[in-house]
Amino acid sequence: MDDAATPQRTFPVSWDQLHRDSKALAWRLVEGGPWRGIVAITRGGMVPAAIVARELDIRLIDTMCIASYDDRALGKTTVLKEVPGDGDGWLIIDDLVDTGRTAKVVRDRLPHAHFATVYAKPAGRPLVNTFVTEVSQDTWILFPWDTELQSVPPIVKNTRR
Repeated sequence: MDDAATPQRTFPVSWDQLHRDSKALAWRLVEGGPWRGIVAITRGGMVPAAIVARELDIRLIDTMCIASYDDRALGKTTVLKEVPGDGDGWLIIDDLVDTGRTAKVVRDRLPHAHFATVYAKPAGRPLVNTFVTEVSQDTWILFPWDTELQSVPPIVKNTRR
């Protein structure tokens, strides 16, 4: 990965913040229903999908399993499990749309579904119908399942070179 593509900022998200933002996503989706069910994009979309499912009282949840970040350097996306149909009446939930590579794979397979993410970056934003928070493309979102509490230096010390 070259320096231009390397995230320069971090955006830590706590469990509480993720819950609030996922609930805000549910509020935005209320008027679009009723939904046949939810397709959670694994793995990041599973927690937001559970919160949205609870808030919208949706009991039918399926998964589309995609591996992409492990092969980021190669630009490869692997679909491990698909969902039948074209997505009509379904709500797709993911944690983040970043470059749009994963979202494009999902869109190609479920073109009639409503695609919603909690967070969106500019490159992938056109591929989703609904999102809550936009962050810059050079921001790396630190999700609570990927982090541990630890001491960090002040921001100013990280920006001096």
